[in-house]
Amino acid sequence: MPNVKSIFLTKLLIFLSISLQSIHCQADVIALEKADSLFNVRSYKEAMEIYDSNYQSGIYSPAMLLKMAFISEGIGDNERATLYLSKYYDLDPNPQAITKIKSLTGQSTLVGYEVSDGQRFLIFLTEYQDYIVGALSLFLVLSILTSWITGRKSEKTQTFWPTILLIVLIFGANNFLNGPRTGLVTSSPTFIVTRPTAGGELVDMVEPGHRVRIKSSKDIWYEVEWKNERAYIKKEDVTRL
Repeated sequence: MPNVKSIFLTKLLIFLSISLQSIHCQADVIALEKADSLFNVRSYKEAMEIYDSNYQSGIYSPAMLLKMAFISEGIGDNERATLYLSKYYDLDPNPQAITKIKSLTGQSTLVGYEVSDGQRFLIFLTEYQDYIVGALSLFLVLSILTSWITGRKSEKTQTFWPTILLIVLIFGANNFLNGPRTGLVTSSPTFIVTRPTAGGELVDMVEPGHRVRIKSSKDIWYEVEWKNERAYIKKEDVTRL
């Protein structure tokens, strides 16, 4: 018969290691609350430093991105403002964001902002990733406690598949739940070509503000989806979102 206490301790250690990320997120929430307070009293430079630190760590919300765009536009950095608004659009697709991006970039039409229902669902899951991981972690705790209590009261062989499945789901949600891979065109002009070489046939020449869906990476090129067709664009001309 397997040692129930050893199994319990092993699973508890796995759970605790996963929970460290939640503790880190809580610290980030406190930092963001401080940044919001600074923003509200118009200490924009100090607020931006905290926002940018979290953004670089991959921690942001639609509200935070709007504030970063507001600050960037206020100091005349329209490129950064466009970047944050484009990322905001990934989390909350709405026409007002498109209108503002057109104003910032001087574009009358923009390509690459279409979002399918499947992509919206994936974006929804990405936005609520912390809540999903938290709920799965709670179920994992309950599973561990149930296994421990049942093991003490019964000598029958136990099944640990629910616990194993929860661990796999938490690992997957933490590491593989990502939104669509998109990039914002930031160079003027940017050439989109048919092949990842300087001799590739020109597909389009565009200005900053358009978006591309990144499919793969090769040397100095991104393979992208442009107007429902495969094309290539230099990495230096695109900022990943």
